[in-house]
Amino acid sequence: MTKEEAMDECEPAFNSNITAFALKAKVIYPINQKFRPLADGSSNPSLHENLKQTVLPNQPVEASPSSSLGSLSQAEKEDCSSSSSIHSATSYDRFLSRTFVRANSFPEALICESVDLDLCIYNLHLKDLLHLDTALRQEKHMMFIQILKMCLLDVLPKKKSDDELYQRILSKQENDLEELEKGLQVKLSNTEMLGAGDSEYITLADVEKKEREYSEQLIDNMEAFWKQMENIQHFLTDQFKCSSSKARQLMMTLTERMIAAEGLLRDSQDLQALDTLERTMGRAHMAKVIESLKLQIQEETKCRLAALSRGLELLTIEGKLSGQQKEELLTQQHKAFWGEAERFSSEFVQRGKDLVKASLVRQAEEMAKLTLAQEEEQRSFLAEAQQSTTPDEFLQAFHAVLERQRLTQSYLEEEENVRTTEVMAVLCQELYRGTMETFQKFVDVLFLQTLPGVTGLSQAECEYLRQEVQENAAQQLGQSDRFRKQQWELFQDLLEQDKQVWMEEHALSSVLQTHLQDDHESIIHQVLGRLGGLSEESTWCILQGHDLLLRSALRRLALRGSAITTLTHMRLSGKKSLLQELREQHALEQGSSQCLDEHQLQLLRALEARVVEEASRLEGETQQTRLQLQQQLLAEAQEVGRLLRQHAERAIGQALLGHARNAATKSRAKDRDDFKRTLMEAAVESVYVTSAGVGRLVHAYYQQIGRIMQDQEEGRLQHLKTLQGERMENYKLQTKQGRGEPSLGSLVAGGAGEACKAVHRRMEAQQKKFLAQFTVHRRIRLDAWKQKARAMDHLEAQLETQLQEAEQSFISELAALARVPLPQSRLSPSKRGLSEKPVRTRRKKPPPREKGDPGGPTDDDPASGGHPSGSLSSKRLNQQENEAGDRESPKKLLRERSSL
Repeated sequence: MTKEEAMDECEPAFNSNITAFALKAKVIYPINQKFRPLADGSSNPSLHENLKQTVLPNQPVEASPSSSLGSLSQAEKEDCSSSSSIHSATSYDRFLSRTFVRANSFPEALICESVDLDLCIYNLHLKDLLHLDTALRQEKHMMFIQILKMCLLDVLPKKKSDDELYQRILSKQENDLEELEKGLQVKLSNTEMLGAGDSEYITLADVEKKEREYSEQLIDNMEAFWKQMENIQHFLTDQFKCSSSKARQLMMTLTERMIAAEGLLRDSQDLQALDTLERTMGRAHMAKVIESLKLQIQEETKCRLAALSRGLELLTIEGKLSGQQKEELLTQQHKAFWGEAERFSSEFVQRGKDLVKASLVRQAEEMAKLTLAQEEEQRSFLAEAQQSTTPDEFLQAFHAVLERQRLTQSYLEEEENVRTTEVMAVLCQELYRGTMETFQKFVDVLFLQTLPGVTGLSQAECEYLRQEVQENAAQQLGQSDRFRKQQWELFQDLLEQDKQVWMEEHALSSVLQTHLQDDHESIIHQVLGRLGGLSEESTWCILQGHDLLLRSALRRLALRGSAITTLTHMRLSGKKSLLQELREQHALEQGSSQCLDEHQLQLLRALEARVVEEASRLEGETQQTRLQLQQQLLAEAQEVGRLLRQHAERAIGQALLGHARNAATKSRAKDRDDFKRTLMEAAVESVYVTSAGVGRLVHAYYQQIGRIMQDQEEGRLQHLKTLQGERMENYKLQTKQGRGEPSLGSLVAGGAGEACKAVHRRMEAQQKKFLAQFTVHRRIRLDAWKQKARAMDHLEAQLETQLQEAEQSFISELAALARVPLPQSRLSPSKRGLSEKPVRTRRKKPPPREKGDPGGPTDDDPASGGHPSGSLSSKRLNQQENEAGDRESPKKLLRERSSL
């Protein structure tokens, strides 16, 4: 053993030329690799043509991780492999063309090659961010519907939650949201198919392109939701004849509560984004555990083959075994050992796929049950909580329920991932034990059957040699375990560094969000400050609407920033793997080199310098990559800013338009009053106006008013009579349909034994029939009252129009009598516009704003646009004032004319 120990101590001396070559070539190569040109099978390449990896037989245990199955199988996937840790790629085009396995779940990633693990886990992190965005968007839609319900009950207190009008409004919004979500999901599904020509692999360029398209589609969806909210006020005033003031009040309340909901969603997004990061780090940890277990068989194979090679080498030195015999035996052992290692890998993949399928099926079943239970919980919560809590308390409680449900789903998925990882680890241990038993059989056959016949040694000598080989293998395995512990410590350090980088990126994202928010708020305040003229209510509405959209946009950009950080890590994964392997190689050399000469110390220092150089290069490329990808985020932020400016411009424009219309209405009302006073003064002083002429005009005006009122009363009675007849017909029809029931005699005719049951059934039928008739009768009455209300609104609009036309006719005739020219605004309705009276009658709206309607839009109605509507009380008040003015003006004119 002294000779072998001497060989171990001076082992690095044989590796100096290989170390120098590896450092000059800047590739990872096991520095302690012994170069044995005959033992590696290179003299007979056909020996290993069936093996998928090229393995050097005398590789000692101190080999770097680059000799694992994952990195040794590069020839199998040369054109579509994601491993660039061996070759340092300087071209981003080449880097973005890297491919990796398309894993849709973490259990699928566990059976991937080790070179694909990092990219697979990062890609799963992107999927988690997209799922989080979907969940928060669905929660926002649900909260929007609930807030709208509360606002309708506040603004329309006479309406009940089961009222037809109430349900039509909510159904319209729910259907619009459903169509919006369906359209988005179709677009996202089409984008998901990008680069799916080979369903097993995907390139990094395809991932980045998909994320860009995802972001564009989500921004478009966000803008569509904004427009849907903006259209609610017009929808209420146009379709449901809601007054402008009530619709404006509803929108103000809706916006204020949606701002509170956005705040809850933002806090939840930040919390769950960090939770997603923690789960991603946990997945990387679990994947590393499985990878280490898979690589353990590689280390066993190399150590045992190295011990066998050393034992056969001693026999050759002692002359008991020729060189050719040694090479033949060693080649056979290599083929047997690596064949068994390959069988271990293939069986692990095959059985692992079965475990993954079972895990996914089990997870889908549990998730389906959980989803049903959560939907039922949501329904029961909405039925109980909304009636007994304030709006703010309800929103917080509802958000807490939805957030807890999301976390429950996340924990369920994570528990299944942990369970699958544990099952995979058990599978590795099981296969490992079976492989070790096979290895032991190979060694026993070699030393107890083959060598005694080839060398002529006794069984005792061969047994002694076998024990020496096993002790040597155990010694090397101990060194391998120490190196594996060093690898694990380096991996833990890498995870901590990655987590620190993630937190720094999160802090920078928060700074960017604050800057964008301050910038947009400053701009909108400056614009409103320079405009002036708008009321406080209009300004508040504009600021609240802009604040809501800004919060929604910033939350979307925050999630996009997390995706950008993930893509940055994906781009740099190859460089990080290269640096990590260099650090592992440096740790290996420091731990394994016991006697170093000056040349070997120089090589070790050169390796340290290479580690420092690669770390510095990685830092520079990290900054460059981060800047490149941040440009995408800034471009999307500019696009979102453009959408916010468009919305602000539209809101401010509508507010200014309402302000201008209100000012014009007041101006026209003042001009009309001035003209009436001028006309009265001119008629009093005019020589053309006589008492008899004015009396004829007044008498004709009174007669016209009387005819109008009589026609109005007759029309009202006729409408009521028609509606009552329709109601009676409907009631008779419903009563006739409910009369077809069996008599008591027919029920008893079935036998005396069934008489009691028959009577009981008949009583239940009578009870149900009575309740049904009561419901039908109540519905018929409700429909009749609605028809009556619509008819009265129509007649009221007609009366108002006719009274205004009568007044206009009287003023025109008086002006003609007094030789006073009419102003342009006093022309007849037929000359002023062709559609005023028909549209006013058809749409049952109040008179035009030119006539002084106090219910028209004001500057406090920024979103009213071209949708005027006034309350019923305002129209009646206006009607009474007009009639009083019509009677008062002619009498006063006659008195003044008589006194003159």
